[in-house]
Amino acid sequence: MYSNILVALDGSDTSSRALDAALDLAAQTGARLTPVYVVDFLVPAYDTFGYDPSILIDAFREEGLRVTEDAAHRMTARGVTGTPQISNVAPAGEDIAHRIVTVADDIGADLIVMGTHGRRGFRRLVLGSVAERVLRQATCPVLMIPASCASKASADTAAASIEKEPS
Repeated sequence: MYSNILVALDGSDTSSRALDAALDLAAQTGARLTPVYVVDFLVPAYDTFGYDPSILIDAFREEGLRVTEDAAHRMTARGVTGTPQISNVAPAGEDIAHRIVTVADDIGADLIVMGTHGRRGFRRLVLGSVAERVLRQATCPVLMIPASCASKASADTAAASIEKEPS
């Protein structure tokens, strides 16, 4: 079924449920799992007078270490192989969604698993949707785990999944 799964992590409860679903799939299929935390450089922060953006970037990196270490422990506990990664957005015009798709392509992922917060209306217009952009750009299927999942998500019981047909 799947042999190489990427799961996108951001430290949220939703991404933790996405990791649970990815762990279930990897354990069932014997797939290699690559949890990825993306550090965004937030270019607008560089334009703020008197603000040192490295403080925020360092905080993101620390969170990334915490999140990927947790993923590694959970993988070991489930007997799932793979290596968590922290990946940096390129400072010149790349966004988180593009970085996730690039890493998926680089590792030859045949499935991307990620959480989606389900923003609607004005919040979605202002904040955008990383999940939607990944879905549009991905060259492999994408499994979305919604924030509204009431309990621990699994591959069998995820409330919603969206799959993109390969081009």
